[in-house]
Amino acid sequence: MLNDTYRHKGLRARLVDQLRRKGVGNNAVLRAINVVPRHLFLDSSFVKFAYKDVAFPIGAGQTISQPSTVALQTQLLNVEAGQKVLEIGTGSGYQAAVLSQMGIDLYSIERQVELYKNCCRMLPALGYSNIHLIFGDGNEGLPKEAPFDAILVTAGADEIPAKLLLQLKVGGIMVVPVGSKIQIMTRIQRLSEVEFEKEEFGECAFVPMLNGIHR
Repeated sequence: MLNDTYRHKGLRARLVDQLRRKGVGNNAVLRAINVVPRHLFLDSSFVKFAYKDVAFPIGAGQTISQPSTVALQTQLLNVEAGQKVLEIGTGSGYQAAVLSQMGIDLYSIERQVELYKNCCRMLPALGYSNIHLIFGDGNEGLPKEAPFDAILVTAGADEIPAKLLLQLKVGGIMVVPVGSKIQIMTRIQRLSEVEFEKEEFGECAFVPMLNGIHR
């Protein structure tokens, strides 16, 4: 049952206050997190902890990121309503729902068929109809829909994914955790056809970005 109570809404408001204290200042991001029912994206055994700032397993060896990580990555993307964004790793669908709530035209790729099917059921049921869900290998991106205003990678890449960089518009931004053991949250902006600018925003921990698809 897709039940979102006043209690859940109160817990989300408290979570938003916590994220604001942690330095999240983008009001559009905070409004989206205040609306999206995170508890519905978790296994029922974790629901009572849904609005704690922690990550949880979601099956298929994947996790739902902690809200502060979702907020940070979304804030770093610096996106606006109506922009075209590619997400690599749909996972639980929670990050996709946050972007959808912000009015983004979102394309999201998932390599695990179990998670992909779950999101195909869950996201439309919650009213997130502006998300294009794709079952495929995120390493390849989505060339036929490129270029994108922004690309968000929700898994740890050993190195900056060159194929994805080339799918950014000039002026576009990619946010990706980079590193094998210790990952660094990295933002890359495409300055021209051949020039890119990189910024780093501290250590983070994500499941690894893998090749291929898993049925």
